[in-house]
Amino acid sequence: MNTTVCAATDAVKHWTDIDWKKAEYYVKKLQIRIVKAYKEGKHNKVKSLQWMLTHSFYAKALAIKRVTSNKGKNTPGVDKIIWNTPEKKFKAIQELKRNGYHPQPLRRIYIPKKNGKKRPLSIPTMKDRTMQTLYKLALEPIAETTADKNSFGFRPRRCPQDAIEQCFTDLAKGKSPEWILEGDIKGCFDNISHEWIINNIPMDKTLLKKWLKCGYIETGKLFPTRYGAPQGSAISPVICNMVLDGLETKLLSKYHKTKIKGKAYFPKVNFVRFADDFIVTGENPEILENGVKPIIVEFLKERGLELSEEKTLITHIDDGFDFLGVNIKKYKGKLLTMPSKKNYKSVVEKIRKTIKDNPSVKQEDLIHKLNPIIRGWVNYHKYNVSTKHFEHLDFDTWRALWKWCKRRHKRKGHRWIAKKYFNAIGTRSWTFSVKSEKYDDYLRLVYASDTDIRRFNKIKSEANPYDEEWLDYFEAREETQMRNNLKGKRILKSHWEIQKGICPKCNEKITTETNFRVQKYADGKISLVHPECHTPLMKK
Repeated sequence: MNTTVCAATDAVKHWTDIDWKKAEYYVKKLQIRIVKAYKEGKHNKVKSLQWMLTHSFYAKALAIKRVTSNKGKNTPGVDKIIWNTPEKKFKAIQELKRNGYHPQPLRRIYIPKKNGKKRPLSIPTMKDRTMQTLYKLALEPIAETTADKNSFGFRPRRCPQDAIEQCFTDLAKGKSPEWILEGDIKGCFDNISHEWIINNIPMDKTLLKKWLKCGYIETGKLFPTRYGAPQGSAISPVICNMVLDGLETKLLSKYHKTKIKGKAYFPKVNFVRFADDFIVTGENPEILENGVKPIIVEFLKERGLELSEEKTLITHIDDGFDFLGVNIKKYKGKLLTMPSKKNYKSVVEKIRKTIKDNPSVKQEDLIHKLNPIIRGWVNYHKYNVSTKHFEHLDFDTWRALWKWCKRRHKRKGHRWIAKKYFNAIGTRSWTFSVKSEKYDDYLRLVYASDTDIRRFNKIKSEANPYDEEWLDYFEAREETQMRNNLKGKRILKSHWEIQKGICPKCNEKITTETNFRVQKYADGKISLVHPECHTPLMKK
């Protein structure tokens, strides 16, 4: 197999000549072998396979592709270099070598947090980002094999809805626990012990030390990094997860179903984590305060971390709690998950600010700015009890848009304004829309209440996308998710089935993770393509 792959890569002379299907297959095959060797306890073989992956042509090419196609592709590090042409990308493959590699300091910027504070973000150079992505390809299979079952943040094929659904599973029944410890780790990324990381993360120690100790530049000065895994680095989320993995196992090793005086006893301790936010359930507050909390404190202390006292609370389910932008609460014994007040207020403020900051833009441009905000929030909450919130969002958006319209035409009457900016489309008589200059159709605002509420199908807690035993499960899950997303869209579902789930432009699979757009052709036909493969149909 290796000889064939090497022979194939020798023939590749340009970025556009790379066979991405073969590259994906080769890397995935090695990742599966890493998991198999790790489960069999063959640690030397694991190291050998990791070395093979990180030195392969296809893995390097894939790492570059991922770095140069994500949201940060145009954000440079301290060297101000970006790889924005096929020539630069192909040349970079030859430059990704372990020998003689020295990472440059990180570029430090600050982004605002919801509580008014600022979060430090460290931006590596394009080359350092790619090297970290390359070694992440070799580390992630092990991270997935050793991960806590109910950890859902920064993991492939898992999302916040999985964590929310797990909370529902743990708390919804009549005999479910009623007390919840809401945990939050103080400055998790910034305070992890370097010594613990180096001693416990199974990857190239030389490179790991270099990344941890490379420092950052702020206001033109170089500052050392003595602890922490910098936010913004490609490999930091995986490292952070591996640092926190084991907490669930430690809790459940003490609090599990047992017998006391011949009677079955179950303390109802369950654990759900998303990144550094987590909850632990218990049958009473004493177990959480005097039993669970000390275990967590001790576990974190070994890793140089501590709980945030201001954010770590013990709550009754009837009072409810916020987790990942969702309020989870029992109403007369029935558990409901719905958008939290803070989360709803945040999206409304974002919509209002976008409208207010663009007083003189074309209607078409404003719709292009608003639709991703509305669509993103709605897609996140369409699995919760959100119908009323969707209706309120439509009304709050309409009210802000109506003010925007009136401000532009102070001397015009309401009927004139309504006729200019709103049209009757489908069953909705007041649709904020405009005849597009580029598309031969109306460009319309997305309305939240047009989205159906549905139940989310949670991933199986023990599923591993790099384990050969679970490959069929993930393939079936992807197909089910796509069918559910296309439910009620008969024409789109028909085209997806005719295409066999393949994008006709790049010949790669269309999944819920890649997303899709409808490609219109001059002859009136349509097809489903990846967003990056989509080209607008221009008027002739």
